[in-house]
Amino acid sequence: MEVPRIARFAPAPLHLTEQERADLHVLVNRHSTAQQIALRGRIILLADEGQNHREIARALNISRDMARLWRQRWLERAPTHLLVAERLADAPRPGGPATFTLEQTLELFVLACENPANSRRPISHWTPRELADEMVKRRWVDKISPRHVGRLLAEADLKPH
Repeated sequence: MEVPRIARFAPAPLHLTEQERADLHVLVNRHSTAQQIALRGRIILLADEGQNHREIARALNISRDMARLWRQRWLERAPTHLLVAERLADAPRPGGPATFTLEQTLELFVLACENPANSRRPISHWTPRELADEMVKRRWVDKISPRHVGRLLAEADLKPH
């Protein structure tokens, strides 16, 4: 009885154009290129040389999954005619768009730095609840939770007390 052999699947072949190869070399060697993008570029260049996921992973000290992911993404994005750097960019993150504009957030920060007495508030310092109420009162936003105000202030390391 013969023992069945495990099929080994070779990665999808990747063939760069001369222009893509040149653009990748420039991107990888540029000092201002983000390290993540440069690493992804190296993955693609090694894949173009015919290396499989295991060889790429060893050469770059990364996981095989990462080598596989970026080869697949490169091939998936090929027909879109994106620039080389755009093909190596992160995928869009899940979640909805920002609820508040940058201007609204900056207005919150300015308000948090003001004396509450200027807004006719009988308090000695702002709380997230008071700030949220004042933003709605001034019609800067339709609604905003005190918790979200607190998060925005914390991200900016702003302490209105």
